[in-house]
Formats: sequence, C-alpha cells, structure tokens
Amino acid sequence: MTQHFIVIGNPIAHSKSPEIHTLFGTQAGLDICYQRQYCPDDAASFTAVVEAFFHGGGVGANVTVPFKQVAYECCAARGGLSEHAKVAGAVNTLLLDKALLAKGVSPVEALFGDNTDGQGLVNHMQRLGWPLNGARVAIIGAGGAARGVVLPLIEAGIETLTIANRTVSKAEILVDELSTASEKINQHTIQTYATADLSGDFDIIINATSIGLSGEALPLADTLNCQYAYDMMYGRELPFLQHFSTFGAQTSDGYGMLIGQAALSFERWTGRAIDVAQTTAALENVST
Repeated sequence: MTQHFIVIGNPIAHSKSPEIHTLFGTQAGLDICYQRQYCPDDAASFTAVVEAFFHGGGVGANVTVPFKQVAYECCAARGGLSEHAKVAGAVNTLLLDKALLAKGVSPVEALFGDNTDGQGLVNHMQRLGWPLNGARVAIIGAGGAARGVVLPLIEAGIETLTIANRTVSKAEILVDELSTASEKINQHTIQTYATADLSGDFDIIINATSIGLSGEALPLADTLNCQYAYDMMYGRELPFLQHFSTFGAQTSDGYGMLIGQAALSFERWTGRAIDVAQTTAALENVST
C-alpha cells in the first residue's frame, strides 16, 4: 500500500524534498508518494492542511518556511515535541505518536513534532570527516537556523562554542534562551561577539545567516581563521566559503545538510535507515 508524505511551505515550488524522498523510498524498497503542499501563510490554514492530511491517512509531513514555529505550537498543544524541537523552538518533521494512537487518541491529537535540521548538519560534517569531538566552533548568525544546531553540536562533543551576530545583543538573548531550554546547553559556556569583532582561530566556522544568497559578504575580520568553513545555504556561489577557501580552509555548502535532515525524517516515519551517500550520488547524477 502506498504511504503518503508531504512537505508544507509557502513558497513551495522550489522544494527538492519530493525528489530526495522518492530516492529514499526506492532505496528502502517502499511504495511512497511524496508531494509539495502549498499553504496560505496563516496558522489556521496550516492547521487545516495538517489535520486533513493526517485524517486522510497521511504518514508524515515535512515543514519548511514560514511554518516551522506554527508547527511547533501545533504539536506542543497536541502529541508533544522531541528535545531537539523543544530547544530549537521549531518543527520540521511531523508524525503521529503511535503510543497515543494505540490508546484511541485521534490522529490530529496524536501529532508529534521533531526537528532534524541540526542533526542533519552534524551528520553531514561527520560524513565529510570533519572533527567535531573537541572542536572549537563558531556560529555566525543568531536566528532560527543557529538555534536549531547548537544542541546537536554540543551533543557531538565540541569543546567550545562562540555565537556571533551583527547585533551582539541578539546573540546574547539566544544564548540565554537556549540555556533556559536545555540543561546540556546550560552546562556549556558559550561566548558571544559582534560578527565584525569575531577573531582568532577556530576549527570550524558555520554561517547560519542567509546573507550569502544575495551575494553579499559578511563583515569578517582578517584575523579570523578556521580549518573548516560551512555555509548552511546552497544553490549558488557563496562569498563566505570563497573567503575561507582563499585561506586554505576546507569548505562545504548546506546541500548535504538538506539531504541529511531529510534522511532523519524518513527514518522517523518508516524505521528504515538511509544510505545518504548513495542518495547524494544519485541526485548529483540527475543534476549533471
């Protein structure tokens, strides 16, 4: 029997999720149908789409911009949230809590939210062979993308973490909120800086801003160095990666993170582990 999945967003036509998950289904030997689902940009419409999908027998849904916070609130009031979703304050993966369903709870009330974005980043770095355990890491940006990766990075064993933002007060607020949300994060000292004041040597620097998509460059100090530079964006030449590449750093964009978070969602829904390298190679063959 065909298992049905969707990705909900606005806009949504650009999403690569259907292609990625169709390859996952083929690899796992499962009959799946994964479709894009446009939704008007309001909470009531999002809730209506989700309820109709799961009432109709849907298995799982991904959530993208601008609905990740709405999905969080939706699940918090129903079937619950994973620790990563609670800390991130956002949900990118919707599924039904089978234990609640077994108790006779309706699908809508059994709605459970997870966030696989940050773990998708960590898994991609590990596949690249980048040393996270004991690493000195800096994140540039203090928005939702940064919020979602802090706990998975700490769980991966990094030694120090610094968060920089153009407005340092936003970084300080983020650290306070994360420390309140997670005891693991609270036990970890996190430094904060204005982006332009960030300097020194790091093992890994992560750009968690979207500034590179417009071709703009971050105000990076000449005294800022790293061995590995990661930009969470993808799809074009990124000034952040170009900058550190000229200084000899290994670099990567966020396409592998996209596939990594998708694989974790698929595993949550189906219980089937995915060979991400195999899928990545297949996607590269399609695009060339």
